[in-house]
Amino acid sequence: MASRAGELHAVVELDVSDAAAVDAVDGIDEVDIVVQCAAIGGPSAPLTELPIDDWDRIMAVNVTGVANVMRAALPGMVRRGWGRVVNVASIAGKEGDPYLSAYSASKGAVIALTKAVAKELATTGVLVNCVAPTVTDTPMIAGAPQGVLDRLVTKIPMGRICQPAEVAALVGWLCSEDCSFSTGACYDITGGRATY
Repeated sequence: MASRAGELHAVVELDVSDAAAVDAVDGIDEVDIVVQCAAIGGPSAPLTELPIDDWDRIMAVNVTGVANVMRAALPGMVRRGWGRVVNVASIAGKEGDPYLSAYSASKGAVIALTKAVAKELATTGVLVNCVAPTVTDTPMIAGAPQGVLDRLVTKIPMGRICQPAEVAALVGWLCSEDCSFSTGACYDITGGRATY
């Protein structure tokens, strides 16, 4: 999506892991706010049984895709002296979830990438942050085995999964003018699961 002054100008479907496709998006250098939540979970399996093709695809979408979009959008933000980037990571990237090693590793990389780029741009007017939700009621979890979901919910003191609107409210603040002195941060939204 490309948005200028709050108006939706285009909806573009593409594979974010394809740098050339991202670079070819019309108006990508005019975007002031980027919220990156494109991700795949992959199969639930021990690392030793996870096919390398699945590992590679998860990293390509979840990490390289985030980098590709930032590389395309950030130069315009820096030129204009204002921008907001919010990358959606996961508490799995901080704590690691068994049988989801590739997903956990990819989200840990998103957190580190966010922090590094935020420090690079700290004096430009462009703020780069990320959020780390716990398991959230999105289509991504639709195919997850019930046992995996039940195990994840037992880790959440509030005893339920996160709702997309709860994440959206936090992301909305991070994209707003009210957020003026936060960059390189990872905001947990976990119903009490996060322990640090």
